[in-house]
Amino acid sequence: MQPIADIAHSLSLSIPSVTKKINELLLKNIVVEKGYAASTGGRKAMQYMLSEDLNYTIISITIDQFYIAIAFSNLKGEIVSSLENLPIDLKDADAANVLLKTADRFVSTNNIDLKQVIGIGISMPGFVNSETGLNESYNSDSPLYNVKELIEQKFNVPAVIDNDSRCVAWAEKKFGNAQDSSHSLVINLNWGVGLGILINDDIFKGTSGFAGEFSHIPLSDELTLCSCGKRGCLEVEASVSAAIRNIEKDIKNGEYSIYEKLVEEYDNKAEALIESVHIGDQIAINNIGKIGYLLGKGISTLIHILNPNKIIISGRGAEIGYILAPHIQVAVNEYSIPKISKKTSIEMSDLHKRAQQLGTSALVIEKYITNIIN
Repeated sequence: MQPIADIAHSLSLSIPSVTKKINELLLKNIVVEKGYAASTGGRKAMQYMLSEDLNYTIISITIDQFYIAIAFSNLKGEIVSSLENLPIDLKDADAANVLLKTADRFVSTNNIDLKQVIGIGISMPGFVNSETGLNESYNSDSPLYNVKELIEQKFNVPAVIDNDSRCVAWAEKKFGNAQDSSHSLVINLNWGVGLGILINDDIFKGTSGFAGEFSHIPLSDELTLCSCGKRGCLEVEASVSAAIRNIEKDIKNGEYSIYEKLVEEYDNKAEALIESVHIGDQIAINNIGKIGYLLGKGISTLIHILNPNKIIISGRGAEIGYILAPHIQVAVNEYSIPKISKKTSIEMSDLHKRAQQLGTSALVIEKYITNIIN
């Protein structure tokens, strides 16, 4: 929802040319008026937005280290249909084929009219270069290296791909805690520990597009081998995977935890862990506290380097933020210079596991909305 002057600025076009285009779109009911903006001293400007009644849709495919989720949504971001917790092994040579078959079944089952789909969004872990559309975590002979192209060829619909944590950050900017902050860091607490960097209301990607590899800062005292092939990475002690690994170790050593029962009932170990915490299981709570403290140690490093307005814990792990928060704060108090850290607020997102899907859908709109209005 923006006035014409802001639209013209964001598109680098003249106000007269944007005014002409807006008037054309109003006649076609593609754009609608949404009331006046707050006065800045002069005449109030009318704001415009896309009509919520447009019959266009979005498909979002969100992938983490172990699962696929697919959602079919409208331009308001409302999910019409979705599937979650579909297992995938990204190390398997057949992973891309599994992904394509799963997406194809989803489209067929839901009778999706692909002519009304403005784009397909894909978000996944790894060194995803959103400009080239390639996931450089894979060799060039791997189908996952250019899974964006495979999706486009399969469905004959334009696609866009980005790193999962950058999509989570974009969700926070568009729908969550970062809406009122131009300088924020968004930590995607999931199986790993990702980071999205928001500077001047945009995602900072770095020279090669891979900025934000927070999980691989060598802050861990453990020598556990990380997925990146190095030892000592933050991820091995400050992630949902680390908490699950430690809970299972405690159970093996004779400790009682409701997690042992719940993991048989849930499709996803992370959901079993989160439910265990909600129930009040002490082993689960204790291990979440441990990852919270190490996360706080890493956050202290970010505060000193980037001095952000906000650090937002998002993703699946934010659902147990009420347990994480005090442990994070203890570590920040211990490792940060107060004069610097007191300027940064640390917040828990309410988007939780929806964040990646919301950010992936928003990515599609940002990229392909012009296909509707041109």
